[in-house]
This record gives sequence, C-alpha cells and structure tokens, in this order.
Amino acid sequence: MRKYMDNELLLNARKPEGELGSKLIDNMNKNHENLAKWSVSHFNISKDDIILDIGCGGGINVERFIKMTDNKVYGLDYSELACERSEKLNQKTIDDGRCEIIQGTVSDMPFEDNYFDIVTGFETVYFWPDFINDLKEVRRVLKENGILLIANEAQPIEDDERQKEFIELLDANIYSRDELNKFLKEAGFSKITFYNKESKDSFTGDYANWICVISQK
Repeated sequence: MRKYMDNELLLNARKPEGELGSKLIDNMNKNHENLAKWSVSHFNISKDDIILDIGCGGGINVERFIKMTDNKVYGLDYSELACERSEKLNQKTIDDGRCEIIQGTVSDMPFEDNYFDIVTGFETVYFWPDFINDLKEVRRVLKENGILLIANEAQPIEDDERQKEFIELLDANIYSRDELNKFLKEAGFSKITFYNKESKDSFTGDYANWICVISQK
C-alpha cells in the first residue's frame, strides 16, 4: 500500500492536481530547499534583474527571488493547482505589481523576445516535452548575456531500479552532464558551467549526485 501511495503521489510530479498534488507541492517546497539554495549560490542576482522561474510549483523560489531583486519576478507552471499555490504564497507582491504567476507551457511562453535577465528551472526539465526546442524557447525570451539555471537532484544511474521506475511512471527524462552540455549548445547557449554535489534524493532517500548548470545566451 505504501508503494502504491508513493507512486500515486509521484504521478503528480509532472502536473500536480487535487489533494495528492497539493501534498506533493508541500513536499517539494520543503525537500528542494537545499538544492535551490545551493544552486542559486553559484551566480549573482542584481536588484535590476527580471527573473522567470519555470515550473514554479508552490512558488517558494519566486518568493526567494522577490527578496533578491527590486524588479519583477514571474512564475510559470503547467499545473493550475501549482499556479494557485504560487499566487497564494506571493499574493502581497502580486498585489504590489512585483510578481506575476502564469499558467502555461515552456514550449510556447507568452513573453516577448529578450525580456528576462535570468530564467531558472528547479527539478523540472525532466518533464519538458521537446527539450531542445524548449531550450530554444527559453533562449528566445532571455536578454543577450542572460543566464539559464537548471538544477536537478538526479543524474542517470545505470541499473538503478527505483530511478527506472520513476522514469517509466512519469514518462520523464533524466539527463547526464554530457547530454545537458550537448543540448544546451545545440539550442545556442554558451559559457556552460557545471556544479555537482552529493546529497540525499528527496524522493528515494538514497544518495544522489545533484547537478547545477548555468549557461548564457
């Protein structure tokens, strides 16, 4: 029964819905906090930066960025529930005009060209439907010299049955460093820098190799 419930919960990772989706968002807000802090420590955010967090989930990183810049912060998520939770968490700054949460897809974002200084994706690129073209769409909305940050808890592990189950259950893609480097270059990004850290995976409880990649338009 526990495994069944865990799988039911994990099924909401792609698009959180209902009571289990809300529970998963709570878990992600808590369990991804260390990954987010570690990843953000690798680049500078100025008070003038306009920032977009793709796959914003419960809005915890949107809230983080609002405290780091005086400019506007956007969150984008495919899930209606995630957008509702993000809006609830950031309602004051939404009312002040400093934050906007949008329901939509990374494949066709409702933003003009060359708009953002920083775009981030925490634990979300696993689910991007057309990865290279989605990276090109991110590049389109970034300003010249703007940066994309991708932060993942997982890298491919050969013969890892739990990871294989996760991939099959969610129709997900877990990318290696070499794959990320290749796809980012193909999408037109440059100055690609990787960081790694061994830590505990928030889903499996096993030790995993975190990866953070920062690339520039």
